[in-house]
Amino acid sequence: MNSPFNEQQVELLNQLLPALTETQQIWLGGYLSARQIGQQTAESSSSTAVLEAQEIVKKVSTKEVTILFGSQTGNSQALAGKLTKNLQAENFKVTLTSMSDFKTNSLKKIDNLLLIVSTQGEGDPPDTALPFYEFLLGNRAPKLENLQYSVLALGDSSYDYFCHTGKEFDERLLELGAKQLTPRIDCDLDFDEPAEEWFATILLELNDLQGSQSTTNHPGTSSLGAIEQEEYSRTNPFRAEILENLNLNGRGSNKETRHIELSLEGSNLQFEPGDSLGIYPQNEPELVDALIAELDWNAEDPVAVNRQGTFRPLREALLSNFEITVLTKPLLQKLAELTSHIAFKELIADGKEQQLKDYIYGRDLLDVVRDFGPWEVPAREFIAILRKMPARLYSIASSLKANPDEVHLTIGTVRYEAHGRGRLGVCSGEFALRAQAGDRLPVYVQSNQNFRLPADPNTPMIMIGPGTGIAPFRAFLEEREEIGAEGKTWLFFGDQHYVTDFLYQTEWQRWAKDGVLTQIDVAFSRDTDEKVYVQHRMLEKSQELFEWLEEGAVIYVCGDEKHMAADVHDTLETILQDEGGLNAKEAADYLAEMQQQKRYQRDVY
Repeated sequence: MNSPFNEQQVELLNQLLPALTETQQIWLGGYLSARQIGQQTAESSSSTAVLEAQEIVKKVSTKEVTILFGSQTGNSQALAGKLTKNLQAENFKVTLTSMSDFKTNSLKKIDNLLLIVSTQGEGDPPDTALPFYEFLLGNRAPKLENLQYSVLALGDSSYDYFCHTGKEFDERLLELGAKQLTPRIDCDLDFDEPAEEWFATILLELNDLQGSQSTTNHPGTSSLGAIEQEEYSRTNPFRAEILENLNLNGRGSNKETRHIELSLEGSNLQFEPGDSLGIYPQNEPELVDALIAELDWNAEDPVAVNRQGTFRPLREALLSNFEITVLTKPLLQKLAELTSHIAFKELIADGKEQQLKDYIYGRDLLDVVRDFGPWEVPAREFIAILRKMPARLYSIASSLKANPDEVHLTIGTVRYEAHGRGRLGVCSGEFALRAQAGDRLPVYVQSNQNFRLPADPNTPMIMIGPGTGIAPFRAFLEEREEIGAEGKTWLFFGDQHYVTDFLYQTEWQRWAKDGVLTQIDVAFSRDTDEKVYVQHRMLEKSQELFEWLEEGAVIYVCGDEKHMAADVHDTLETILQDEGGLNAKEAADYLAEMQQQKRYQRDVY
């Protein structure tokens, strides 16, 4: 049947009708019937109806929301995607954008802005947030009196500058005249529940502004948890079987690097090269037993492990549910309230930041318990202040195309002595000492859209990854071999010794022979009198490396952010100045533009 309405009227109706409540629809139907009967007042009624319709459409149009995310490992981006689904289920028109792609000149046109951003290392914004961060905190940022916003900040409370980037965005937006839609929420590593609460508060506030009620009673759209339960994920991990657990280092090496192969059969988990695998590990049993003995607890006493009131025996809970190896200032402040130890209270006092930092370094919960007793507190009260066991993220070292139903990892064992005790990394220690073929581990895939192969397989690639930073590049080359990619590839790899620490050596050599890997340069720092690192090899090949950049090569860096990645970045700037004739600012701008174009990607930690 042909519609009696013109295109503009149809557009108005499509905007209006989905936003009306049942009561409003009944009222409108009655109004139109009365209008038809009362022809004598048609003119005035028509005028009123048009004005009312225009006013309603105007209000409906304010149901536009912009969500910006700044993500390094993918958590902020995943949360932003889930929030988008929730808002769309409430008939909001959502614009979802990475901060790196956001056009800053459109900021003044936005009414409702939601920011989800992580913090890297010592208070730094993630790479993808840098353009927006520099604009907003710079002197070109406009006044934003008409903007209402809210910030969800992700961070790690073991760092001094916890959620610093989110705090900076919040403070700056207030300075520019914007108004908080809801207060900022700062999330630690176990961000699922606070993020869900933020979602719910955002929905309530936005709906309240529209004078409407939430309609999200639909399965899978009402909350973060409901969405994630539809498949294996961070909050519903898959128990993957260990197929292989090998030490990659040769005899006599100072290091231990495990090559792990896990089965994903039956999980339907999908991943791309550049993604990470999250693993929920178990604490060392000996450490758990020592903690229970020190506090004179009963290992079988039931304790709550979540807000829903799920109970587990104390020992099981300390093995799997709570973090006991990482100390943070917030944790110590809470612990100090459970003891009368004067020295402990002095340690966390204002102005003692350096002393507190010195104490935290290399210590764990058992040290605190032994140093600052007595602890006459029940187990349930004590563990209620502990952080949930966070997943450990590892760059995936395999291609799903090359190894269907499998995922491979490259994990360096963390093992050291401190304060009279041997220490082990929680997850790496589990693989080094306890995890065997046939065992199962809870895992999930962490997508990382910020570390991806070029869309064009003919694009040249430069990969820089010392030590376990080699992992994603093994996945890259497996994938390129499978798809028959013909673009040039260049790998820079470094470690301590050629004989014992050349990880996956035979694979790189085979790929080089077959043409999958065009060029490889290695640096083994302990094989020469003067230490040589990957950045030194880059400088030795500076002219050729610059030529690759000018040809459009994409640079990938994986590894330690504070030292290696920073040194590599400085080296790239030096090469651009020496070979490209750029000054310092131009070289920095060149790399910033490469990041904007996704030609300079980093997976750093």
